[in-house]
Amino acid sequence: MKIYQIDSSARKEGSTSRALAKKLLDKIKKPGDDIIYRDLDDEMLFVSGLTESGMKIEEKDQTEEHKKMFELSDKLVSELKESDIIIISAPIYNYGPPATLKAWADLAARIGETFRFKPNGRREGLLRNKRAYLVITSGGTKLNSSEDFLTPWLKFILNFFGIEKVDVVSADQMALDYEKSIKEAEEQIHNLTK
Repeated sequence: MKIYQIDSSARKEGSTSRALAKKLLDKIKKPGDDIIYRDLDDEMLFVSGLTESGMKIEEKDQTEEHKKMFELSDKLVSELKESDIIIISAPIYNYGPPATLKAWADLAARIGETFRFKPNGRREGLLRNKRAYLVITSGGTKLNSSEDFLTPWLKFILNFFGIEKVDVVSADQMALDYEKSIKEAEEQIHNLTK
């Protein structure tokens, strides 16, 4: 099995989402599993200057910036395709995803690679038979409340790519009761992987 762990917190040290994702990884990985690790805070590029959706620009029309963007996009798509299990850790920033996670989704959305258009014009995800675990943290936002724009968006993006088995581990509203939030998240990890 290949497990793809993606961390998106801007905080390297003391990040609760990173720590919980590591606990989840340690719980589910088995001897012989390959781990692909990506820290989105290290080298994420932001999508700009595209003329079409789905990261499609003829090679002859690509600028140097486009070429860098496509090189990273190719890596991200390859990592997704190769993986069986995906763990994404993300804090809720200003009610939504970290900018790096949005950029990751933009770079991973590739026509003919992660999704395609069917003859009737509907989109179809191409990444089948994969499982995803989301580790979501927040200071004050209640998960799945009307103020949480991260969780439904991230589930939608993964479904759009064809990944339909998505489980969520949450440590939300940590500013209200940190110990309780962490304990509940650890219980969720335990129950998810029984």
